[in-house]
Amino acid sequence: MFAPKKILVPTDFSKYADAALEKAVDIASRSDTPIYLLHVIDEQIQQCAVDYCLSGELVKRFEKESVRSSRDRLKKEAEAIIKMKKVKVIFDVKKGVPSEAILSEQKTKKIDLIVIASHGKTGILKHLMGSVADKVVKGSKCPVLVVKP
Repeated sequence: MFAPKKILVPTDFSKYADAALEKAVDIASRSDTPIYLLHVIDEQIQQCAVDYCLSGELVKRFEKESVRSSRDRLKKEAEAIIKMKKVKVIFDVKKGVPSEAILSEQKTKKIDLIVIASHGKTGILKHLMGSVADKVVKGSKCPVLVVKP
């Protein structure tokens, strides 16, 4: 039977990602496996829309606040899991292209299982551009458990 040693769970804080995290916690609690909880902030913040543009300074401030807010949210989730399920949770926030950051984390941390939601916050756009989950499944060097809603 496959018993992972490190589980990576990417989250966009959607209800679908929460379901994937629940599944990962269930797996981790059975095998005393740590969970690496990751949130990726897309580096493609749109600076201009129609005739209105944000200053570079405002974009940087928004990015900084987004990172801080994401870290706080991950910390709360991690603390709740540790308290309720006694599972070790390590969390991080990265900036970049979500699928690339997830695959990089898998390689760097030598993750042997990725648990990811089949859907995220992207809605209809995922059908036009391809979903993060699809790209992770195609590029991963380890098993990927795709959790459907």
